[in-house]
Amino acid sequence: MKARLKGRVIAESDDIVEEGGYHYFPNAAVRIELLEKAEKTASDRACPHGVQFYDVVLDGTRHERAAWRYEAPRPSMSHVADRFSFWDDVEVE
Repeated sequence: MKARLKGRVIAESDDIVEEGGYHYFPNAAVRIELLEKAEKTASDRACPHGVQFYDVVLDGTRHERAAWRYEAPRPSMSHVADRFSFWDDVEVE
């Protein structure tokens, strides 16, 4: 499975975990150099799983909060620990 933004692959793996309609890629499968931590909002800080959003930056264009991971998932979400997911403009197929 691949996560693409503007035709560029930002993550690729066959080791995918699906949860809540989203596909979670292992950290090692993600092009971390394309991600920059987004500032946490009040709702981010209220998330019981410790969500951290990331902007995806391609060729100087910032796609805000297009990726995320849970830094401290509760047991019910432990299966997505150490994994990233994507949304908005990112196509996962």
